[in-house]
Amino acid sequence: MSSDVAEYRFFLAGEWRAGTPYTVSCPYDGAPVATVHRAGPQDLEQAIQAAVRAFEETRRTPLHRRAAALRKISETIAARAEDLARTIALEAGKPIRQARAEVARSVTTFGAAAEEAARSHDEALRLDAAPGGEGRQAIVRRFPIGPVAAITPFNFPVNLVAHKLAPAIAAGCPVVLKPASQTPISALKLAEIIAESGWPPQALSVLPLSSDDAAPLVEDERFKLLTFTGSPAVGWDMKRRAGHKRVTLELGGNAGCIVHSDADLRVAADRCVTGGFSYAGQSCISVQRIFVHAPAYEEFMDLFVPKVRSLKVGHPLDEDTDLGSLIGARDGERVAEWLAEARASGAECLVGGDVRGSVVQPTVVVKAGPQLRVNSQEIFAPVVTVQTYERFEEALAAVNDSDYGLQAGVFTRDVGRIFQAYEALEVGGVIVGDVPTWRIDPMPYGGVKQSGFGREGLKYAIEEMTEPKLLVINLS
Repeated sequence: MSSDVAEYRFFLAGEWRAGTPYTVSCPYDGAPVATVHRAGPQDLEQAIQAAVRAFEETRRTPLHRRAAALRKISETIAARAEDLARTIALEAGKPIRQARAEVARSVTTFGAAAEEAARSHDEALRLDAAPGGEGRQAIVRRFPIGPVAAITPFNFPVNLVAHKLAPAIAAGCPVVLKPASQTPISALKLAEIIAESGWPPQALSVLPLSSDDAAPLVEDERFKLLTFTGSPAVGWDMKRRAGHKRVTLELGGNAGCIVHSDADLRVAADRCVTGGFSYAGQSCISVQRIFVHAPAYEEFMDLFVPKVRSLKVGHPLDEDTDLGSLIGARDGERVAEWLAEARASGAECLVGGDVRGSVVQPTVVVKAGPQLRVNSQEIFAPVVTVQTYERFEEALAAVNDSDYGLQAGVFTRDVGRIFQAYEALEVGGVIVGDVPTWRIDPMPYGGVKQSGFGREGLKYAIEEMTEPKLLVINLS
């Protein structure tokens, strides 16, 4: 192992500790990025005990101190933006321009959490609205729920970590975080930033753990909330094992996008390229299925296909790179298998279709039936299918013909169709005039069906991490 490779210990309740070292490598070329120390079962037990103790302090921390810590974190991330972006690019294989955008979003995430923390969410109730309520006053205040167990994926190793930590700080909850094994460095750098913010350091632990050693994050009743972002199979199994604790799940998708003939097809084509191929399609709301109104199909494809062909595949630190590799070679093998299945069933790859190791060329598939895995499952790769429809209702039904329901995109200028889609689509969010991949961090984000339940977005995540308590005063 090269002596110039950085080394990172894990963060346990304010202390940096050594554990079992392993190498984090760049998924694009396999080059070592850093040595990271993995925590073990005893470390996790100490982190849980520390979180329970810290809750006695964090639950009483004034709102202004929570908000000040969050503002400091946001400002420090902005000051260290380029270092964090390079870290994301190397450990996650995300193109550097997209990594910078992720860091900028995390600045917003912590900043928005600071604003939410500073607000009073108390509610006054008029009890005299019901007979017998005269002479009584009531308020409802939200109180922090307790220690939070958080598990995050590889694809947004700064901002999805921010979506766990920022609302927890705003709510007054300690967190024990397990980052993805492929991308722990970004989370450890965030821990360093949070430790310098004025938030009690013992209220946070960031522990790279094996799946087996992480079991108490799911099963231990000292945690009052489990918040997980990742695959549906893993998430639903966690819910089954979680016992009495509250659980929020942000799971997978195979997002559909409808392009009607009355839309601006140039805008739709451009946005579908961005939505389908950014970060090699490794986003839960990446465009996977495009449904084009038959009268607009040829014009749309004439705009869409050349843009896909022009995308550059390369090293994530290359400023010109549009997409790099998948997170691992096994993912490439899966994509190759699904594409082979589609071709054997009569589908065609108009663009791409080539898979070499973890590198998948941007691919556009046509003539693929809805039962094929490229349509029915989450491919999590730079692969998009395009199908036609005659009636708008057919497109709505096709989007709904899925086990998933995270977000959907609709390109139309017709107000009636917009609200028809809003009523009919079985998803957590309908994005009109844009792709389902569009998201800003304060908005409620989450899905239905196999895509999970609960919502992220600062205000909504804070609600998940707090409990309303009623106070009634008899003044008579």
